[in-house]
Amino acid sequence: MEPIDESLPEQEKAETTEIGDGLLFFPPKYEKAEQAANVWLKSFISLAVYLVLGYYIFPSYTILLLITAIVVIHELGHFVAMKLFRYKDLGIFFIPLLGAFVSGSKREVSQRESAIILLAGPLPGIIIGTGFYCLFTIDNSLSIAGISFYTVALSFIFLNLINLLPVYPLDGGQLLNRVFLEEESWVSKIFVFLSIGFLVWLALFGGPKPFYPLLLFPLVMIFRLFGDTKIKAMEKKIQDSGIDMDKSYDELPDEDYWKIRNIVIEEYPSFKEIAPAPPYVFSDKEEKIMTIIESMLHRHLLQDMPVYGKLLLLLLWLAAFSIPWFLEMYQTIATRFGF
Repeated sequence: MEPIDESLPEQEKAETTEIGDGLLFFPPKYEKAEQAANVWLKSFISLAVYLVLGYYIFPSYTILLLITAIVVIHELGHFVAMKLFRYKDLGIFFIPLLGAFVSGSKREVSQRESAIILLAGPLPGIIIGTGFYCLFTIDNSLSIAGISFYTVALSFIFLNLINLLPVYPLDGGQLLNRVFLEEESWVSKIFVFLSIGFLVWLALFGGPKPFYPLLLFPLVMIFRLFGDTKIKAMEKKIQDSGIDMDKSYDELPDEDYWKIRNIVIEEYPSFKEIAPAPPYVFSDKEEKIMTIIESMLHRHLLQDMPVYGKLLLLLLWLAAFSIPWFLEMYQTIATRFGF
């Protein structure tokens, strides 16, 4: 029996389990350090990059700040809703020229909660835009930083309605996929492929000239599809070995962590230089390995949206698109944005 190296960090020291005349060693699984500060640091860095690049793209800094304010309010709506529903590892990340997204994790995902989270982004922006429009009708000389209230209203409403379009990964596409298509179904997969095709067409042929940054979305979606295929194959291999994957990472036994870890490093070429356990030693890529293992543990989608709930959701969705019609704004939107 090899001695335990007392110089190792506490989480790398071995636990021992006696079996027969021998001893098996299973060190505690990898535990990621609390990184809330790092998440927010990354958020602020992404916002800084977004603003710097936007400064050279947008015609004026006031328009850039208006667009940024719309994006921030939109994402804060998602963030607050996810916070209320106890999502973990929350952070807001900005993508230059394309917008932003909120990241978070939760093991039990509810259709009802998902619908509220997805609508919490665009609906507040549409309501704010409607408020600016009403103020403009009272006094059409009103402006903020030299921007007419009408332009502010138009920007809030238009950009948030774009997000409600039924195209994945926009909020509307995610809403359709999660609530109406049951995202694990074959119909859902067809919808995702159609969305990829539409985004590619929109990036290349949807405007007066190609908008190549938009291709980032379909590329990420394609990589994710390939990644999901690899994960499904690994999940089958793990289940065939008798490991129960229907649990959270905190519930995962240390022994199962090291067994799953061996399968992961065997399947991923980027981990080929890492030796399988034993020896039970963490590598400098352990956090990436842990993230993959965590993503394979079964997530539960609660089908808790009744038929009448889906109908009300659909009516609310359609009502959002009817607001510009009630405000007689569609003609201006078409003119301003070249439709």
